Amino acid sequence: MRFAFLITALFLASLNLRPVITSVSPLLGTIQEALGMSGSSASLLTSLPVLCMGFFAPAAVKLGNRWGIERAIAYCLLLIGLATAARYFVTSEWLMLVTAFLAGIGIAIIGPLLSGFIKGNFANPSAIVGVYSMAMVLGAALGSAFSVPLQNAFNHSWQASVASWSVLAFLALCFWWRPVRKIPKSSESAVAGTLPKSGNSSLKLPLSNKRSWLLTCFFGLMAFIFYSLTAWLAPMVQAMGYGKQTAGMILTLFTAVQMPVSLVIPILVSRFQRRMLWLIGCSVMELIGLILLQLPVTPWLTCIFLGIGAGGLFPMALMLPIDETSNTEEASALSAMTQSGGYIFAALGPFFVGFIHDYAGSFPPALIGMSILVAIMILIQFKIGNKKPKLVQSD
Repeated sequence: MRFAFLITALFLASLNLRPVITSVSPLLGTIQEALGMSGSSASLLTSLPVLCMGFFAPAAVKLGNRWGIERAIAYCLLLIGLATAARYFVTSEWLMLVTAFLAGIGIAIIGPLLSGFIKGNFANPSAIVGVYSMAMVLGAALGSAFSVPLQNAFNHSWQASVASWSVLAFLALCFWWRPVRKIPKSSESAVAGTLPKSGNSSLKLPLSNKRSWLLTCFFGLMAFIFYSLTAWLAPMVQAMGYGKQTAGMILTLFTAVQMPVSLVIPILVSRFQRRMLWLIGCSVMELIGLILLQLPVTPWLTCIFLGIGAGGLFPMALMLPIDETSNTEEASALSAMTQSGGYIFAALGPFFVGFIHDYAGSFPPALIGMSILVAIMILIQFKIGNKKPKLVQSD
């Protein structure tokens, strides 16, 4: 029963980390017109939360030290829920941006803390990462797939559609708030999954550790490619001569392929070890997909290669800080570092592709650049791959 409760709590918390971002994308034109937003301002509705995920991830360590992991996650779920629900009352551009900013802060802090939660509560944490990553992919897919149908169901109210995703946060809060209320203040640090509160026991980001920087570079390159594809795959398909509907369906398939892959890959890595082979294998799949996008090959096949690559790399990027550390506190600290630097770099991805496309007038030069980054990522994977997990000291 305890295992089922923990898995459910983890699944529901992870499910909330993407809908607040992806639910806006299908309605972006409608929102832009209703609020009188410029193109650059409207783009902030998706890029601002990603930037928050980079800049505020280090705060997870301090808040975890102060409140404990479970309490901090509960507060962040409450913040995401309130920020999302507030969108029902949005009538101006600045208020919509504020909701994106506040939800982004909550997402940024929950991410690293969930890594620590997994490390501290499960005997085989590497395999459990699959639940974490699959729930995130599922949440992203639900947000993009049902925003327009929800708008139609709510009498064409885009505010009601984007605000309705707050239900997921409040549902998750039911699982996280109850154990929080049971934690006595005097014994919080003794509860599994909580961080020490003060003194020399509080860990900081392992900024002086070279291996930590390699892991951060890997996470950044992985996320850079992922967000670039998420933003530009549909326009790339349209540039090949396909219609908007086909391009949208191919983007949906790209996301759908990731769901089973993100669940299965961590289990396979945990069972068969030799994680370097899995890392490089997924990167090669992604590289093949990027090369096929430059050739006269059906994009339906191409997006399968890209989906397998992206779906496998993301959970392994989440899993590495857990494998490389020896306890809950270190897992949260290393995850905060990798996600902070990684997401800040990843936020540049869509801009990078758009800039090169505007300059060159086509997508192949951008695809070549992305392919080079995947090759660099493979070189990093040779460094971080089969080395035995060890404690990453946080100096």
